[in-house]
Amino acid sequence: MVERSSKFLLVVVGSVCFMLILYQYVAPGVLTLGGPPRRRGGPYFTQEGGEGDDRGEDIFPTADPHYVKKYYFPVRDLERTVDFQIQGEDVIVFLHIQKTGGTTFGRHLVQNVRLEVPCDCRPGQKKCTCYRSPSRRETWLFSRFSTGWSCGLHADWTELTNCVPGVLNKRENKQGNLR
Repeated sequence: MVERSSKFLLVVVGSVCFMLILYQYVAPGVLTLGGPPRRRGGPYFTQEGGEGDDRGEDIFPTADPHYVKKYYFPVRDLERTVDFQIQGEDVIVFLHIQKTGGTTFGRHLVQNVRLEVPCDCRPGQKKCTCYRSPSRRETWLFSRFSTGWSCGLHADWTELTNCVPGVLNKRENKQGNLR
C-alpha cells in the first residue's frame, strides 16, 4: 500500500512540475514565483497611445549592471560614409562569417535591395546574377549568392584578399588590378 501511494505521489509531483514548465513556456513572465512583477507591455516595450497612459516609461530597459563592454567604437567610425559607385568599377565583397546571420543578410543583398537593375534570381538556383546594368556584364557584388563559393567555403579575410581580384578578372575577362 505504501509503495502504491509513493508512486502516486511521484506521478502527481512530476505532473505539477511538468505543467509549471509548460505554463512558463507558453506564457513566459505571467507566473513570477517570488520575483518582481512584470509590466503589462513585456520586459522591453510598453503599451503606448492608450487612453490615460501618461506614465512616461522608457521603451528600452535599463542596462544590465553585470554587462561589460568589450569593444568601444568611436562615433566617427559608426557614422562614416563610403562612396560606392555601382556604375563605376567598385565591387562589394561580402565576407561570410558563420553563425552571425550572414546567410540571411547575403540573401537580402541579392533579393531585397532596390536597385536600378535588381539581381536576377531564378527559382531553383542558389546563385543570382547581379549586373551593374543590362549592357555591362560585370558584377557589383562578390558573395556566395552571386558568384558562389569561388574562394572556398567560408573564406576568411586573407583568403578573400588574395582570391577576389583573380576570380573577378577571370569572370569578366579583364586584366589589371581591381580594388
